Amino acid sequence: MSKKWTITVPGSTANLGPGFDSIGLALGLYLYLDVTISDHWEFEHHSIYLPAKFTVEDHLIYKVATETAERYNVSLPPCKVIMHSELPLARGLGSSASAIVAGIEITNQICNLNLSIDERCRLASKIEGHPDNAAASVCGGLTIGATLPNGQLELIHVQDVDAAFAVFIPNVELKTAEARKVLPASYDKAYAVHASANANMLTAALLLKDYKRAGEFMEHDLFHEPFRANLIPNYHEIRQIAKDAGAYGTAISGAGPTVISLMSKEQVESFVAKMKPLFPSYDIKAVHVDTKGVQVTVSELAK
Repeated sequence: MSKKWTITVPGSTANLGPGFDSIGLALGLYLYLDVTISDHWEFEHHSIYLPAKFTVEDHLIYKVATETAERYNVSLPPCKVIMHSELPLARGLGSSASAIVAGIEITNQICNLNLSIDERCRLASKIEGHPDNAAASVCGGLTIGATLPNGQLELIHVQDVDAAFAVFIPNVELKTAEARKVLPASYDKAYAVHASANANMLTAALLLKDYKRAGEFMEHDLFHEPFRANLIPNYHEIRQIAKDAGAYGTAISGAGPTVISLMSKEQVESFVAKMKPLFPSYDIKAVHVDTKGVQVTVSELAK
């Protein structure tokens, strides 16, 4: 009998303010794939969030799957991949990272690579260029990562995050490359020390589950948000109104343009209900923290 691999990859938010290119958090918005071995490569997109027009050769999942096969010197047979997605493209919710993780997992499963979580995190982070989104999608929960001078990736992973988030998703895209162009080439020493201290406090508060304090430091980033703020629709207005409504803090999700608010689990549904009429052009959602990371089930297909 032939097999079908069902792969589920969570989306993610990165940075949470000052945790720039280091902190990632897996969110309960998902990329779903059904993968079967075929006689040629084929992708079917079944979501408004996936492009209608594409070529197999330029498809990110195909490129990552074949790159992974080459890296581990294995032969990857052609596959048919049916995709559903809850992750809008270029919105700062980890759509690219989830596709990278999915591409690695296709090769990992079909070629029986038995890659460890650490190996998948390292490879996904290397392809993505930083460890925040990719590691969160692999592991689930909260991840804090850094790459040492020798290239070794070090990760701290916390699955139990006792808080909830609301995302404000605008109907505009912002490519990560464009969002990076507005960042300064260097920072003054005193400025960088201040920015680093804020990142340290955010990290410590998250690890201590002091979410009120974490929210405070989410709003004190100096690395990227002051420079990206003008790229984000209603950035200042959303932050103020969210705080007035009880959010602990609000920050740009990844490179934007989505913004994300941190609050208690008990508060999130009523918070979203308050926000929707105030920002009718936004898709505002309550999202839980995914704690499982990438998941795979294998089923037998009848001939």
